[in-house]
Amino acid sequence: MRKLWCILVATVWSAVSFFVSITAMIVTFNPARSVWVARKFWSPVLLWAGGARLEVIGGENVDPKRATIYVANHQSTLDIPAHFISVPADFRYVAKSQLRFVPFIGWYLWLAGHIFVNRSDRASAISSLERAAKKVREGTSIFLYPEGTRSEDGRVLPFKKGPFALALKARVPICPVTIEGTSTVMPKNSWNITPGPVRVKIGRPIDTTAFAENDREGLARAVRAQIIADNLSLGGKGGDTEDAIALQGKEGIGQQRLPPPPSTPKKAS
Repeated sequence: MRKLWCILVATVWSAVSFFVSITAMIVTFNPARSVWVARKFWSPVLLWAGGARLEVIGGENVDPKRATIYVANHQSTLDIPAHFISVPADFRYVAKSQLRFVPFIGWYLWLAGHIFVNRSDRASAISSLERAAKKVREGTSIFLYPEGTRSEDGRVLPFKKGPFALALKARVPICPVTIEGTSTVMPKNSWNITPGPVRVKIGRPIDTTAFAENDREGLARAVRAQIIADNLSLGGKGGDTEDAIALQGKEGIGQQRLPPPPSTPKKAS
């Protein structure tokens, strides 16, 4: 019954919120009002329907007046409404291009100016990150998930390096955001809802000017290490600190998890 209830609420409320958001943007001529609608109108109802009890730690590390790149681990679809509420800033998501075609949610993301990335097309992905960099330079914050996919078991997956090129180019702070509990409330690829606590910890911003302009891996490792430490402090499973960087073109697969090359049999002498 809860599963059916959550599907009904998510569908109906997303449709209603979509039209409210569009109306708010048209009336005010301000795309930022769409974020306000998502934060105050859409997100609380979705978390309530799923029985998620949200706790936010470190809210003082969010500066709404400062352009910032927020980087988070990704456990569940519920991360999106949880992050809208816990990070009270005018940000735009960097989202998978597939979401563009999801009714209401995808339409909302497109009309509100969020950034879609086609990760299977490197040239397209670079172009998308360039658009994100332009928004940052104009003073809009960006929110992204460098794992590229939701974790199956709640562990922090390897990070892609691409998003950190954006941060190094823009030279704005990166704020690590750690979430724990959504993978229990609503696991990946499932509507089996288990009510429970969801905790978000917002870390201190990391100064990107302390890294060389081309040190994407060093910055990715530093941010990921902080998120792993914060995830453990929230009672999570953490992640592999060594296998930190995702294999190019892959999501959730680190460079150290590659299978060994097949051995070549020796020729008989």
